[in-house]
Amino acid sequence: MKRLFTTFLCLTLAMAFILSGCGKKEAASSEEKKADSSGTTITMMNIKAEINDQVLALASKYESETGVHVEVITSGPSVDAQAMLKGYYLSDQMPDIVACEAAGFSNWEGLLVDMSDQAWAAKTSGAYVDPEYGTIGFPYTTEAIGLAYNADILSKCGVDPNSITGPDSMRAAFEAVQARKDELGLYAVVDCVVEPENLGWSAGNHIFGTYIDSGLDRDDTTYIDQIAENKQVDPSRFEHFAEMVSLLYQYSNPETLTTGTYDDEVGGFAAGKYAFVTQGSWIGASMTSSEDYKAAGSFEVGMVPYAFEEGMNTILTSAPSWWGVAKEGNVEAAEAFLEWVASDAGQKILVEDAGCVSPFTDCKYVAADPFAPVLSSYIAEGRTSDWHWMKLPSGIGNGDGGLCYCFYRYAIGETDSAGFQADINQTLAAWYAKQ
Repeated sequence: MKRLFTTFLCLTLAMAFILSGCGKKEAASSEEKKADSSGTTITMMNIKAEINDQVLALASKYESETGVHVEVITSGPSVDAQAMLKGYYLSDQMPDIVACEAAGFSNWEGLLVDMSDQAWAAKTSGAYVDPEYGTIGFPYTTEAIGLAYNADILSKCGVDPNSITGPDSMRAAFEAVQARKDELGLYAVVDCVVEPENLGWSAGNHIFGTYIDSGLDRDDTTYIDQIAENKQVDPSRFEHFAEMVSLLYQYSNPETLTTGTYDDEVGGFAAGKYAFVTQGSWIGASMTSSEDYKAAGSFEVGMVPYAFEEGMNTILTSAPSWWGVAKEGNVEAAEAFLEWVASDAGQKILVEDAGCVSPFTDCKYVAADPFAPVLSSYIAEGRTSDWHWMKLPSGIGNGDGGLCYCFYRYAIGETDSAGFQADINQTLAAWYAKQ
């Protein structure tokens, strides 16, 4: 429980609890009537507000089958979920099942159950495993980072996405699309936005993450370890990475590259105005609900690796967050619920209703999301790398003065390739010095 009990933080957390979580006791009392005659109730936290209805349906289905009531506590998109959770902890109302992104687990060292003995743990490579405390995170969905593409546009331009295996073939594909850009009514070949203040997480976390993991086995931590130890990137690998970033910039829309919004980026790709987009699989849900996507023919999508070196053949996949079981809670009942979530009944709801891509190898359902078959294919082929960027200091990717500003300065020409690398190294050193 490092950093948890300083006077300032305690006051902050208490205030966060008052603002965000003080209704829990009232919610519990109002829901007591729904518990079965045995009185068994467990509480769980959900930080994916966009699938809250489906998580509630998951809880309802479980209660109908087992009689155990699952009370869902949801944090909204603008709420600091970890501050909310700490507020519950300080008020002795810790949920039985907590929700954490990777950086959040350090707040609960020694307080979460090692679930490595659970049956579900053998069916996924997506669990959050702490080297000291074991399997403490249950994955409920999988997301992917790769260079997404519009299959219809590539087909019209004679580009086989399977041919993109390195920097030369990537450039050749971009040139082929560029040759027909005006004819096809495209804004640009690549839909890339590196505006740092509101969209910094895209470049600072996800694109930088491809430097760390592209082409590596899931358990290969070579480059994240190097950053942690030396506070700098590998010069040769990063030089190749910087060349790819420069290529993405070259074929992007100059009107949105440094000033565009997330809606600009996703909306432009959904409308069929770009062949490639530097966003991940999470944009699928927005696309399917977009009238522009339907007007563009609901085109097929795919993903190619960020192959800045020849032969890189992996996309980066991970759970964006996990559920963990608190040691001080109803451990047996919480573990039983998560085991059920990993079963056929639970997976059917999360995949077919919530649109999640299952991290479990025995799941027979495929989400309607346009990227779901893409992820399933890469996972089945074993062509995935991990998200080790999540082990970087919290906020380093998109925080004030973080890595995203290095990408921005490179885009506006303030730095060249060598300067981009130096800028990244200086930023890494500065952020690690704060730890």
